[in-house]
Amino acid sequence: MTKIKTAIIGAAGYTGGELLRLLVHHPACELVYVHSNSQKGKKVAEVHPDLIGDCDLIFTDEVQTEGIEAVFLGLPHGQTKGFLEQHSFSPETVLIDLSTDFRDESNGFTYGLPEVNAAKIKTAKKIANPGCFASGIQLALLPAIAKDWVKDTINISGVTGSTGAGKKLAETSHFSYRSSNMSVYKLFTHQHLKEINQTFKQLNASFSSEMLFVPYRGNFPRGIWITAYFPFDGTQEEAVAAYKEFYKNAAFTHVSDIDIDMKQAVNTNKCIVHVQKEAGQLVIYSAIDNLLKGASGQAVQNYNLAFGLEERMGLNLKSIGF
Repeated sequence: MTKIKTAIIGAAGYTGGELLRLLVHHPACELVYVHSNSQKGKKVAEVHPDLIGDCDLIFTDEVQTEGIEAVFLGLPHGQTKGFLEQHSFSPETVLIDLSTDFRDESNGFTYGLPEVNAAKIKTAKKIANPGCFASGIQLALLPAIAKDWVKDTINISGVTGSTGAGKKLAETSHFSYRSSNMSVYKLFTHQHLKEINQTFKQLNASFSSEMLFVPYRGNFPRGIWITAYFPFDGTQEEAVAAYKEFYKNAAFTHVSDIDIDMKQAVNTNKCIVHVQKEAGQLVIYSAIDNLLKGASGQAVQNYNLAFGLEERMGLNLKSIGF
């Protein structure tokens, strides 16, 4: 197999570390270099110690553009546009951005949610990876939006692990704050609502319902749990059948007939979904790993699609289970 010459820009953080863990074992990937301004000159395994024995690369602050076939952009939000203005890659280079900078499709990037955009992703050279909460919420609701079942307000709550806040230390990511604690942030105003609304309108042009989203900081390091519900006149059996039909060809999104828990998805690229009807509401639970299906795993899934590879390549990961 001819390997894809690949670079990671901004590889020192949590999502960069996850990309490294996936790509060093990916059978179609040749990691040419890993970039970090803050860690230049250090061995990758010094910054990500779990990669001892797996990766001998050294972080560089130099950007090589010639001969690179794929670039993962793991820069902080707001920095990717400036980086691409300073560094010009070949038009044939596949760019996969994990920041918020290009998730509005008017910017010329394809929105990288494979469950709705796989055909576009397969021919795209510029891919905007979805946000973590955005992935969990969209995968919980896409079949219902496609069926035009949502006519009223959608109530959504979501709990995310501390890694969702990034590696840079902040008051609300300290162990002493997070442990045995829970808190709300960005009530009804979370930035991922914009990209969610964009996808829903793409899927159903008549969609106009309000989404009331309550995001919580969880007292665990990784994972996202979503609960969403809205008034529904149909039966639970009808809803489950529609969800299974919608996701029948999805490589990583699975509809469970029994109650689910978050650990089923943590450390995997899966989204696990459960649907039930209670008190006239259709209630949907979804669980993902915020660093994998919510970030780096989905980025590799998009990489596989863009290069015509088997969609699950390098992503057959085991959940932590317990």
